[in-house]
Amino acid sequence: MLVPLTNDPRDYAWGSTTLLAELEGREPSGRPESEVWFGDHPADPAETPDGRTLDAWLAAEGEVTGAPAHLPYLLKLLAAASPLSIQAHPSKQQAEAGFAREEAAAIARDAADRTYRDANHKPELIVALSEEFRALAGLRDLDSSRRLVRGLGAAARPLAERLEGADASLAAVIGWVLSEEAVDDVREIIGAAAAGGSDEFAAELHLVRAMDEQFPGDPGIVVALLMNLVTLRAGEGLFVPAGVLHAYLSGLGVELMAASDNVLRGGLTPKHIDVAELLTVLDATPGAQPIVRGREVGPGVVRFDVPVADFALERVRVEAGREATLAVGGASIVLATAGAVTVTGASSGTAVSLAPGAAVFVTPDETSLRVVGEGELFIAAPGTDAAPEPSDDSVLI
Repeated sequence: MLVPLTNDPRDYAWGSTTLLAELEGREPSGRPESEVWFGDHPADPAETPDGRTLDAWLAAEGEVTGAPAHLPYLLKLLAAASPLSIQAHPSKQQAEAGFAREEAAAIARDAADRTYRDANHKPELIVALSEEFRALAGLRDLDSSRRLVRGLGAAARPLAERLEGADASLAAVIGWVLSEEAVDDVREIIGAAAAGGSDEFAAELHLVRAMDEQFPGDPGIVVALLMNLVTLRAGEGLFVPAGVLHAYLSGLGVELMAASDNVLRGGLTPKHIDVAELLTVLDATPGAQPIVRGREVGPGVVRFDVPVADFALERVRVEAGREATLAVGGASIVLATAGAVTVTGASSGTAVSLAPGAAVFVTPDETSLRVVGEGELFIAAPGTDAAPEPSDDSVLI
């Protein structure tokens, strides 16, 4: 069975006023449009043609179609015009423990100071649709961060000293940056970075100046100085596992994540920041940019390999005059991002036409999809541990 899905854009302040409208070929609303959710997450479930939300539809129809009571993932379109908060997400074990602890403390699940709103982890994958998608992701290697900070001069000496030595701990440094003790030093460091110049770190210092205009004096700006600045090209992905600091900065992308609301923030936000808990979940290991480039599994079909069982993502490009027959595994969502395509379920024979920004839920009793037209779509499904191995059906014919 194929079930079309719709949802209204969310209007977070960091959202773009143009990117989603341009994708969908409509006039801008005049408001920030940040995300469109295609899933059954109770905070904003998608709607089906009969007026039911997808979570209600799954509860009523899941047993008949073999669909689960709840999807293990949430698929989104994300359009950022300015930085999201710096954040990290807990592991499954950490989420279960934190959720139980806050439940026992009788903290309301919608309370502003609640951290664990469910017992799930939240690994994320975003694939760029715009020509550039900018983000901060992971902690930069120590030698590079030391060069950057030393170049800021005497004002940044308190930070530089904490980064020195073989036993320097980035977790301890971030804890200090976010502490009350560091408020005056942080202000001086931001001022030095905003006024500074560097051939090697010109983009990072330009970002500091932009952040300081939007979040003046925010300690997250200094945390950002220690993070990898990533620029994705269209079609490239960024995978963020548990504990890794990240912040999306600008651009349009398809985002797929485990279904969870657990966020530990580290700056660039007026929302609650629990520094102690952030440091508990933080993976402070410095490393390279966590970019994921798709692996071709068939003509026009690219899979983004990530080490989680909650979700899997494929991008499919269909050429005019050809059709694609695609194997599907488990409860899937197909989202169109370019052109015009028609998707037909092999088992039901139901056909749904998709324009950019439109999506359809595919029940597990559909074994394959036939796609005709010309365009691009993304298929979200349960992860590789739960889905069948790719078959020879996943090719263009």
